[in-house]
Amino acid sequence: MPDILSGYAAEELIGFAAAFLTTAAFLPQTIKVVRTRDTRSISLAMYVLFTIGVALWLVYGLLIGSLPVVVANVLTLVQSGVILSIKHAEPRV
Repeated sequence: MPDILSGYAAEELIGFAAAFLTTAAFLPQTIKVVRTRDTRSISLAMYVLFTIGVALWLVYGLLIGSLPVVVANVLTLVQSGVILSIKHAEPRV
């Protein structure tokens, strides 16, 4: 096991793996939206609710002191925020 992970319990390592996978799952969508600037097929309501939920998960992670929860939700919040800001800037038809 790499030294960087040697100080973590198995539960935290599982948390880091889950955090990595669920956060990485949003990366292709974020890259596509940034490249194309096309958010027409994305629900604004869904992304607003999702972003609020991620922000709350971040607060929860901070309150319980869980690094995997904090890291995953910071990264996901950034990605969601990027998509939301592009969606908001999209011309209304």
